[in-house]
Amino acid sequence: MKFSLRTNNDLTVAEFAEICVAAEEAGFDQLWISNDLMLRSAPVIIGYLAGLTSRIQLGTSIMNPYTVHPTELAMIAATAQEVSGGRFLLGVGAGAEEFLGWAGIERTKPLTTTLHAIAAIRSMLGHRDVNEADLPDWWSEDAALRFATDTPVPVYVGAMGPKMTQMAGRVADGALPLLYPPEHFTEAREHILAGLAEAGRDEADFDLPACIWVSVSKDPIAGRRELAKKLAYFGPSISPILLAKAGLTPELFRPAADLAMAGDLEGAADLIDDHMLTLGIAGSPDEVVDRCRSLVGLGAKHLSFGPPLGRTAVEGVRLLGAEVLPALR
Repeated sequence: MKFSLRTNNDLTVAEFAEICVAAEEAGFDQLWISNDLMLRSAPVIIGYLAGLTSRIQLGTSIMNPYTVHPTELAMIAATAQEVSGGRFLLGVGAGAEEFLGWAGIERTKPLTTTLHAIAAIRSMLGHRDVNEADLPDWWSEDAALRFATDTPVPVYVGAMGPKMTQMAGRVADGALPLLYPPEHFTEAREHILAGLAEAGRDEADFDLPACIWVSVSKDPIAGRRELAKKLAYFGPSISPILLAKAGLTPELFRPAADLAMAGDLEGAADLIDDHMLTLGIAGSPDEVVDRCRSLVGLGAKHLSFGPPLGRTAVEGVRLLGAEVLPALR
C-alpha cells in the first residue's frame, strides 16, 4: 500500500512546514499541494519543503498549461527534481474554468490542450515513450531543456471525467481523480485501464491514488463536522454526474453553500446530512479505517487523503499516521 496527503494552497508557509514534517514522520509516501489561482505558489512552497525533508515525495496538484506554458512547466519540474533530490511529482490538468476566468483566460479544448501539454512536458523531461502524434503544433527539436535530470519526473493528470482519465492511462505516469463518493474508484480505474490497454502499457507502471476527502478525529462528531463544512462550500461545484451516482444533486447543496459563502460555516454545516457526508470519509479512526478497507477491497493500492483531514490539518495528519495507516498496512 502507498499513502499520500493532499493539501490546499491556502495555508501559510509555516503551516505547510508543520504538515510536511509531520507527514514524513507519520510514514506518508507523498504530499501534494494544490496550485489554485490567486493563492500561494505550490512550486515555491515545495522548494522550501524539500529542504525540511529527506524521504517524502512532493507534488503539485495541479498546474495547468493555460497560465503556464508547457516549456515552463517542464523547467519547473526538472528544477524541483534537482532541488528535492529526485522526489518531485508534477500534476497537470485543464484547471478549473471558473478560476481561469479570474485571469481572463478561456479554457479552450481542455482534453486536447492537456494531452498536448503532457506529451510535450514528458518529452522534455526525458520520458522515451511519448507518441509523436500527441505533441503540439509548436513542437520542434528546439523544445528541449538545456540541462539534464538524473531521473525523469513522473507526470500525473488531474482527471475527473471518463475521457480525461482514459487519456491519463494512455499517456501519463499517474492520475489524481477526485472521487465523490470514494467508491467511484472502480469506475475511474476502468477508464484508466482502458487507456493503458490502448497504449499497450502495464497497470503496474501507473500510479492511481484513490483521492478522497477525509476528516478524522477522536471525537467522531467533530470529524464529521469539519467534512460537512467542506461539503457545504464545494458541494454545488461537484460534477452532477458524480453526485448522481450517490443519489444527490448540486441543488441539494445550494442552501448550505449560500450560508457558507455568506460566512456562516456553522449554519451551513447544519444543513449537510449523513447522506451528503458519504461523498467523503469522516469520523473516528476506526470508522475511517473501515471505509478505507472497502476501497482496498475494490482494488485501491494507493490511498490519498485530502482536506479537511481533521479539526486541524496537522492534527488529522498525525492521527492518520498513528492509527489509520498502521491498521491499513
